[in-house]
Amino acid sequence: MSTRQRYRLRAPSSGRETIIEADPDKIYVDRETGEPMEVLGMLLPLAPSPSRLPWSIENLRLCPWCGQMAQKDLNDCPTCGRRMGPLRS
Repeated sequence: MSTRQRYRLRAPSSGRETIIEADPDKIYVDRETGEPMEVLGMLLPLAPSPSRLPWSIENLRLCPWCGQMAQKDLNDCPTCGRRMGPLRS
């Protein structure tokens, strides 16, 4: 389970983005330009979470029991707690 929050950061001049487990009080610098990166926002799901996948349509599936969205890498639905079946390839 991930206990640190993941953030989306961007270098203002180049537009390069990265997603990292960051400390909000720390300044992160772009590797190529050397400029400080700005925090765009926190990624869902918020820490602590059993999933490491960000909440985007490519990483979600429907729970067959309650119909709510859940991350693909979870075995149990976070909403109803029931076991979800295996994914089809």
